[in-house]
Amino acid sequence: MASTIIDSRIFGDMFSDVRMREVWSDENRTAKYLDIERALAKVQGKLGIIPQEAAEEIVRNCELSKIDWVKLKAKTEQIGYPIIAVVNQINGNCRDGLGEFCHWGATTQDITDTAAVLQMREGLALIETDLDDIADALATLAKRYRDTPVIGRSNLQQATPITFGYKMASILAGIDRHRERLQQLKPRVLMGEFGGASGTLSSLQMGAMETQAALMKELGLVQPLISWHTVRDTLAEVGAFLGLVGGSLGKIAMDVKLMMQTEVAEVFEPFAPGRGSSSTMPQKRNPISCLYIHANISVARQHAAALMDAMVADHERSTGPWEIEWVSLPEIFCLISGALKQAKFVLQGLEVDAVRMRANIDITNGLVMSEAVMMGLGPYIGREYAHDLVYDLCREAITTNRQLIDILAAHPEISRHVSREQLEAMCEPANSLGQAGVMVDRVLSSRA
Repeated sequence: MASTIIDSRIFGDMFSDVRMREVWSDENRTAKYLDIERALAKVQGKLGIIPQEAAEEIVRNCELSKIDWVKLKAKTEQIGYPIIAVVNQINGNCRDGLGEFCHWGATTQDITDTAAVLQMREGLALIETDLDDIADALATLAKRYRDTPVIGRSNLQQATPITFGYKMASILAGIDRHRERLQQLKPRVLMGEFGGASGTLSSLQMGAMETQAALMKELGLVQPLISWHTVRDTLAEVGAFLGLVGGSLGKIAMDVKLMMQTEVAEVFEPFAPGRGSSSTMPQKRNPISCLYIHANISVARQHAAALMDAMVADHERSTGPWEIEWVSLPEIFCLISGALKQAKFVLQGLEVDAVRMRANIDITNGLVMSEAVMMGLGPYIGREYAHDLVYDLCREAITTNRQLIDILAAHPEISRHVSREQLEAMCEPANSLGQAGVMVDRVLSSRA
């Protein structure tokens, strides 16, 4: 019976992704143990460290279909770790005692850590694909709405006009940095472990480093320079990376939530009949995906911190911090996978109302163009005086509920220098978008 939100039959596919749950499942974890034991026997047989006959027999019996799950559970609970339980079953299935050569020179943590790295490799591949899809969706929105004015907001107040394409491109730039970070961290974190009891491979009298090198080559992992049983920066780095990704997804969710407010209504999550409806208010259209993103990334950040706690390990084999990773790694991957899935759904089907965006710019009677007016008047009356004058006229526009352009055009100090037509040009949002389009183009061209 599932008891966590990730494994829930009801909520599981909303808070996570089935592919990621498979990566961190008992079946896949155990399959990775078998993959490592199979590879170890194979390379040690070739190196003459164990008999070739034993290597072949072990390889034949490293099959998930041969695992007795009831025995594996019972033995794991008895010992505290599943590796010995798996090795016992491999050994028991081998003929003529040849299984005694299984796990030769390895220790439990070697297999556990290397299996976790193999799972991370699969998990990061899924995340990479989702990041690529999200980046493509953002690029499409940035290009399509490159010149579509929308109000920029500062401290939740209307600031100056930007474009919606600029808004999307700024988020895209951050996602592309995550994609770059992912490529950079792979060579560091996709590193296997094979060090034996204290990490020195003292149990192997010959061929120790050759075994390690061949094993990592067989598994497609980086060979460590030195054992890392209690030096856990690489797993913490993965957690930190996933936390950063979550932060960017949260930024997307936050902006969409705010822009979906009834009073704003500039963008909407994709529509589906009944989606986001209320049990008591039929008119509502709640931002469902954004809510799940927000929840997921908040918990994921706690797991990122927990993985950093797990770095504080004692001596050469730790007494407890290691198990933190067993809890936090699967959950942070599953939660971020769910947030990525929801973000992709939102962005690929985002509904954008450009008309409402322009209408929202106009609701202040032109006040949001005060900066442009101030800078436009600066050459004639000085920037500082223009600032103070425009400030006073903005207060007048607010108290009288009049259009700023009318108040500006009627002021004698202003009208003697510029015409109403010039003032109207200063008050046109499309004329005050700065380098938004140039910046959008720079982000899009950097992806080529």
